[in-house]
Amino acid sequence: MPPSRLSPARSVVLSVVFIAAIIAGAAAAFAYTAGAFSPKRLTPNRMVDAFRSPSGVPLGHRRNHAKGICFTGVFEANGAGSEVSKAEVFPRGRYPALGRFNLGTPDPNAPDATVRVRGMGLQISTPDGQEWRTAMIDPPVFPVSTPQAFYELLLASSSKDPDAMKTFASAHPEIAGFGEWAKSAPWTSSYAQDRFNGLNAFIFVDNSGAEHAVRWSLLPAAQVVPVSQEELAKRGPDFLEQEIADRVRSGPARWTMVVTIANPGDPTADPSKAWPADRRTIKVGTLIVQQIEAERDGPCRDTNFDPTVLPTGIQTSDDPFPAARSSAYAKSYDRRTAEASDYPRSATVAKP
Repeated sequence: MPPSRLSPARSVVLSVVFIAAIIAGAAAAFAYTAGAFSPKRLTPNRMVDAFRSPSGVPLGHRRNHAKGICFTGVFEANGAGSEVSKAEVFPRGRYPALGRFNLGTPDPNAPDATVRVRGMGLQISTPDGQEWRTAMIDPPVFPVSTPQAFYELLLASSSKDPDAMKTFASAHPEIAGFGEWAKSAPWTSSYAQDRFNGLNAFIFVDNSGAEHAVRWSLLPAAQVVPVSQEELAKRGPDFLEQEIADRVRSGPARWTMVVTIANPGDPTADPSKAWPADRRTIKVGTLIVQQIEAERDGPCRDTNFDPTVLPTGIQTSDDPFPAARSSAYAKSYDRRTAEASDYPRSATVAKP
């Protein structure tokens, strides 16, 4: 059947088959979320177990987004965010930032060009000793609308049943939006060129007590220069880490943080649905990455970028994903810290 005559259902199936290849090739490259756990249906342990690497369990590593590199720097707030939130990260000033660039894969040795989803974990510390932690990825929408559906997606993507993903797609047509991004979005050769999106909705509380439903993104200052997946593969399996380290040695990398304010009625519990492009946005500051350090000995190694760790003035919304991710991150953390001897810091490596 010619493409112009494909039915909507058939188009969705084709998109999902493409997504299945991405997920299988990257070993379920979406640790960005874990699930809102119902005792009768799902547990944090079962969710963490669903992330499977072809090379086996990555002992000592995060169970997903396992390949990453640490950074430190500052968040330079411009003061505009104080209009909508009383959080102490928004008054004009510079606040310590710690983060991690990462790839959406449970394989810490995955070649960069095999992983479609890239992420950034970020922690900003406030003057009053609080922290704002967030985990972002580069797609503009999440592939599914509920945590249970995400778990089912992981199972379907690793199933030996050739019809598993088609069956999943028929029950979850919202996955087509993510599939469109995965097929058409440009690849880049640097984390510094990537836009990172917080796809979950949160609530900002201002000084008057008024609440504002928001999402946020980090927009790169670096010019986006698309490359093909094939070209990226030629640059080596660990090119992204090498490139960002070299880049930051020559000067800081920057991203503008933009907060999007929801209109009444915009969906806040479903990260697979984008808000309309005409929603009000506020540029609240600039993330400045000043130093890169390998994760093995780096400051981000033992940090959980738990999205429920929030300063006063930022709250969770009715979106079920952040609380679920918090539970799964805790399980992953417990496992990897118990396996620390399998991923020793350089100073503890035994000499021959």
